[in-house]
Amino acid sequence: MPEYILALDQGTTSSRAIVFDRAGKIISIAQKEFTQIFPKPGWVEHDPMEIWSTQLGVAAEAILRSGLLVSDIDSIGITNQRETTIVWNRETGAPVHHAIVWQDRRTASYCDRLKGEGLSDTIRSKTGLVVDAYFSATKVNWILQNVAGARALADAGKLAFGTIDSWLLWNLTNGKVHATDVTNASRTMLFNIHTLDWDDDLLKIFDIPRSMLPEVKPSSGLFGHTDKILTSRSLPITGIAGDQQSALFGQMCTEPGMVKNTYGTGCFMLMNTGTTPVASSNNLLTTIAWQVDGVTQYALEGSVFIGGAVVQWLRDGLGIIQSSSEVEALARAVPSSEGVFVVPAFAGLGAPHWDPHVRGTIVGLTRGSTRSHIARAALDSIAFQTQEVLLAMEADSGIPIRELRVDGGATANDLLMQFQSDILAVKVIRPRVTETTAQGAAYLAGLATGFWSGTAQIAGQWEPEKVFSPVMDAHDRIRLLDGWHRAVKAAKAWAE
Repeated sequence: MPEYILALDQGTTSSRAIVFDRAGKIISIAQKEFTQIFPKPGWVEHDPMEIWSTQLGVAAEAILRSGLLVSDIDSIGITNQRETTIVWNRETGAPVHHAIVWQDRRTASYCDRLKGEGLSDTIRSKTGLVVDAYFSATKVNWILQNVAGARALADAGKLAFGTIDSWLLWNLTNGKVHATDVTNASRTMLFNIHTLDWDDDLLKIFDIPRSMLPEVKPSSGLFGHTDKILTSRSLPITGIAGDQQSALFGQMCTEPGMVKNTYGTGCFMLMNTGTTPVASSNNLLTTIAWQVDGVTQYALEGSVFIGGAVVQWLRDGLGIIQSSSEVEALARAVPSSEGVFVVPAFAGLGAPHWDPHVRGTIVGLTRGSTRSHIARAALDSIAFQTQEVLLAMEADSGIPIRELRVDGGATANDLLMQFQSDILAVKVIRPRVTETTAQGAAYLAGLATGFWSGTAQIAGQWEPEKVFSPVMDAHDRIRLLDGWHRAVKAAKAWAE
């Protein structure tokens, strides 16, 4: 009897694969970074073939490292960077253009035009989303408008659109399955989260043929089988969820009011709101959390575009650290940022601002400012942005948040986690397994095959590794937040 599940975690900067056992523990992990393509300022692309090759490579490597055979694998779960858009030829399987990444801002002016036409309320009421270049619909429209021959091929039914999960599924099944799950569909700005179907009115607005779209399935259930990929033996693919919903499930935030924040390239806070979608009055998104056993659950979400990516910028852009792991020691070299604030709006500001035109800003520099102050301010910016989202979430839900479950790479940084607790004035809980995004995909896959009996069994596997409690004086907290708000105003003023 197979005793393990393979989770494919296709992220914004790397492809990873993790093998989990029945206790939800990590047996092996493999990871490979891939190329970030920046054709113009504000544009971000990936090579879909490189995404596929790196993901396939790490899947094989993770199994090899575990010392297991493919026959030991029960099933495959997929989780992925959301909104990133690929359009490919159904007959050849070849992409017609690079993947347009969720961070890409090329369609910002198109979004402004849609808002000017008074379409914001219609789109929001159907999708739970604000009109923004972040989501897939405007990216598909751009490809159809700007890639030679794409419109004619689409009208002839020869093109397929998919988010990253669909692209991986298509390739794993050798082109036999073109599908997605409800969580990824809910991030396209084409999916009606109330009827749980692609919306004809939205397809008309964005001028996208329905024939391009994948079939939408529950997050836990059979999507298809591998076809001569990894091994001649086929493996069932039985769980798919966008990375943030997958992390919410991995953190076992299965009851209304439970909240998690993932610190990855961006930061993404989600609150489970149960079986009823909650409309936001504070510029948060209403999204589908998952669909399991015929029950659809919803979430409120606040998206911060630049979280851990600010540390990559310190490394690759400024060159003040050699590796991301050095940032904590550099930031600890000073007691505080001493009035320096970094607003990392490299791709505009996400929730609750939703301003695509703001750009990154550093304020408060003096002759005494050093790279340590900038590093400290960069880390602080992650916590400040998260605090803005948490306040909006409390206001929308009417539920006071007492604790925040955290995951993602940056949670290894104790300095950041303690500052996060201080700025939020709530407990921050880091679980023993911080790879909750991949873990959620594994859980969804295993529930579909009976590998786990139900969510009650899985919930018993979640355990905290460290709890950070607030210790900062309230006066200091208010002073720091005031400085952050002034810094954001300065960044917005520059954009104007």
